[in-house]
Amino acid sequence: MTDTETDKTDTETTTPMRTDGGDPQDAIDAQGKRRREELDDRIFEHSAGDEQEGIPFVGAGPGNPRLLTVAGKELLEAADLVVHAGSLVNSELLDEYCAHAELVNSVGKDLEELIPLMRDAYEDGENVVRLHSGDPAIYGAALEQMDALEHEGVPTHFVPGVTSAFAASATLRTQLSLNEVSNHVAFTRPQGKTLTEAEDHISEFVEMGDVTTCIYLGTHAVRETMDRLLEDDHDPETPVAVIYHASWPDEDVIIGSVGDIADKVEEAGYRASALVVIGDAVTGAGYERSFLYGDWANRGSGSSDANDADAQANETETQAGDD
Repeated sequence: MTDTETDKTDTETTTPMRTDGGDPQDAIDAQGKRRREELDDRIFEHSAGDEQEGIPFVGAGPGNPRLLTVAGKELLEAADLVVHAGSLVNSELLDEYCAHAELVNSVGKDLEELIPLMRDAYEDGENVVRLHSGDPAIYGAALEQMDALEHEGVPTHFVPGVTSAFAASATLRTQLSLNEVSNHVAFTRPQGKTLTEAEDHISEFVEMGDVTTCIYLGTHAVRETMDRLLEDDHDPETPVAVIYHASWPDEDVIIGSVGDIADKVEEAGYRASALVVIGDAVTGAGYERSFLYGDWANRGSGSSDANDADAQANETETQAGDD
């Protein structure tokens, strides 16, 4: 326990009373029904980054330990048990922040094994952290674990992490959204065992023209994906980047196009652990100057009230967001 932790016995929570366990699917169904019927009070009581009761589901970030959030670092340093995502989490991060804790690799373990493991440790007074790669809210399969734990009376919460798309854009020295080039960003995955052909919208995103399409879990399917884009008459010169192990020591960047990226990836021998980025934002070329530091910034510059001008500029920046 740490002095900054919330006392489990003194804090009210909307987490249901513990059940007798059972099938995790039953727990998931029950939590889903509850979620449809009423909102969790904790939505209005806590913000991301707050210290909260229960088991945190922490995003480890894309790979480089320096990209772990401050909140994630603090929780790992205070942990007694860290259940982590195996080789998807950089071992350097585990060595740096988790060497004192018991480490359990979640790979190969199903919910029937993971849920009692975390529940029992938490109820024994241990600080338990569930460590996911990247951000647990992006293809992390975190909610089913959290629902199963909540159904057992164990509160949980998300601690965001840096997803690999953001590390990839930093490596490429570009923005995913770029004025007059990419007004939208899509996080997606290709069709396969868990996604049907009808659920694969990659071609539709590329067709829109002003979308940066970030494909997760698709390294093995680069050729099939590019072949489908060509069959749908997309421009073979559309830029594509494949970033293997974004931010890891062995990071590799392959730049190409819809027409040739598959050959380059196959030559490199990558079948997993890479992010595929499609769209003109890959090169960072052709964007227009934004309004944020142009006409909008000059609004009110002639006003005699400097404070009003500053307030207006701050409002403009908030509204403009990433433009």
